[in-house]
Amino acid sequence: MKIYNTLTRKKEEFVPLEEGKVKMYVCGPTVYNYIHIGNARPMIVFDTVRRYMEYKGYDVNYVSNFTDIDDKIIKKANEEGVDASVISERFIKEAAHDMQSLNVKEATAHPKATEKIGSIVDMIEELIQKEHAYEIDGTVYFKTRSFSDYGKLSKKNIDDLQAGHREMAFAGEADKKDVLDFVLWKPKKEGEPSWPSPWGEGRPGWHIECSVMSRDYLGEQIDIHAGGEDLIFPHHENEIAQSESCSGAAFAKYWMHNGFLNIDNVKMSKSLGNFFTVREIEEKYDLQILRFFMLNAHYRSPLNFSADLMEASKNALERILTAVDRLKEIDGQECQVNADEKEQLNILQELTEKFEEAMEDDFNTADAIAAIFEIVKFANIHVTENSAKELVEKILNTIISFCDIIGIITDRREELLDTDIEGLIEERQMARKEKNFARADEIRNLLIEKGIILEDTREGVKWKRA
Repeated sequence: MKIYNTLTRKKEEFVPLEEGKVKMYVCGPTVYNYIHIGNARPMIVFDTVRRYMEYKGYDVNYVSNFTDIDDKIIKKANEEGVDASVISERFIKEAAHDMQSLNVKEATAHPKATEKIGSIVDMIEELIQKEHAYEIDGTVYFKTRSFSDYGKLSKKNIDDLQAGHREMAFAGEADKKDVLDFVLWKPKKEGEPSWPSPWGEGRPGWHIECSVMSRDYLGEQIDIHAGGEDLIFPHHENEIAQSESCSGAAFAKYWMHNGFLNIDNVKMSKSLGNFFTVREIEEKYDLQILRFFMLNAHYRSPLNFSADLMEASKNALERILTAVDRLKEIDGQECQVNADEKEQLNILQELTEKFEEAMEDDFNTADAIAAIFEIVKFANIHVTENSAKELVEKILNTIISFCDIIGIITDRREELLDTDIEGLIEERQMARKEKNFARADEIRNLLIEKGIILEDTREGVKWKRA
């Protein structure tokens, strides 16, 4: 199995630190709003990596965090007049709902930054003790030039970075010793949550949080660290500097990064009005289609999202699900496979190897999905009621297994009758009148999960099937 390692800029054979086990850390979202489809891409991609590792027999310890303290969270909390924890807990719950709808497996652990303050303080103290950090008036900075390998992930030259920062103004950071030094701990400000520390009340910087959560849950050295390519610099570069300055050992053996997501060939941006949350997409499409769409491109390639491409993915996925439905309805003959069917099983084995070869070549899900379609086409041509039961079951189970690896559920959802839908909509309207918004949201989510799209209009609630 080969993985493209951002650290070395080449594909490398995957050899785990401990035989049969994989320690994997994936940077999760900052929870101040609903997750957007850009957030969804790494969730889907690295969940698929995990699923394939498990298919190959590895015991995967998969850790993905929630950043639950951040300037954006604090800003939203102040706007609503609530504690920051109210905002973060609300959107952690919403993110969990979206991840479940995307069929992203629950991580071995989902740590929160605010739960690890004690460990964060400990690591910062260790960095100060080892002369990799210093404190000025309650702010603690990492001494960037103290780490000789700084820039090895992003391939940025520290002297070029220094020149680029020379003219920049840093509010509240005028006293730091070097413009490249970054914050590990920041002092308390009015209206912000804070925790006690040896340097006074304050809160951690973003980069130190992931170094600590990775170390606490996976140890000082891990196999794979992953995230979007926007995190390479400065976030992942700074994580390496912090972690390796403490341990003296390589932090992560392999670094994996997914490419950017564009909307109709334009970068996604709120200001351009082309910014979509997963929840908004769910109102138009089953999220299995979004997952299938994202895996039809190599994870390192830029991905363009459009309505046309989503419709194409919907139709393509339907071909697979229809083939599975057909195979499930074929009982097959209780007999030994004949000579032709033995040859068909050999072809199935070749297509199985083709799927695995694609996945083992840096998780090329596009080629892996192409192999699934070849099996579907093969089944549609060769499998009939007269086929041996063994052949029917082998082909069916192979398609289901490979779909499970890419996170596609092949069981059809049980469709609601029109009268059931109307009854649920009526119950939702009553719940809203009674201000039972939790029940109203529960009904709406149930209908969305069943592929029913609601639209609130002046004439009342209209609905249609996705």
